Amino acid sequence: MTWNSFHRRGEILRTVIATADRRRDGLLPMDVDGVAQTFGDELSLLGALQLRWHTRLAGRIERELMHQPMELESAVVAAWHATSDELPGIRAIIDHYRHEPLDDAMAAMMTKSAAKEHILLAVMAGRVSAQDATAARVGESIEHTARATYRPIRPAAEPTGHGLLDRIRAALAA
Repeated sequence: MTWNSFHRRGEILRTVIATADRRRDGLLPMDVDGVAQTFGDELSLLGALQLRWHTRLAGRIERELMHQPMELESAVVAAWHATSDELPGIRAIIDHYRHEPLDDAMAAMMTKSAAKEHILLAVMAGRVSAQDATAARVGESIEHTARATYRPIRPAAEPTGHGLLDRIRAALAA
């Protein structure tokens, strides 16, 4: 991958995420300009979105654990909530395709991805030390707790101006 194609891919992924956040319908925005040329198919785009979710969640967990080092599970749940607020479109897409994959390859990818996320939650919450099926079940329980206690923030109003401050806000949101 060339430097230009790397940056183009990042730019398109940011546009996809912004579109998903705006729509929040759980469907992959394959209609965004450049998606088909850059990612090829739904599976590749979904993989890129899952990677974005997973890395953001892992980073958020680390930050929460710095603030709540004695309340590991609470910190993990808070991190899941915060990540869901930051990436609502991606969360909706992952949830949709986890329950309604397009084909067997996507179903396998979603199953493996869910298990990896559950293991991350369980290990970081201090509930398990091994990364196995038990850890995945414990992490799934933590995810259920996070979902049950999640209260999404309302989407921010679209900026109406085109001044410097509005452009800075838009850049920070992306």
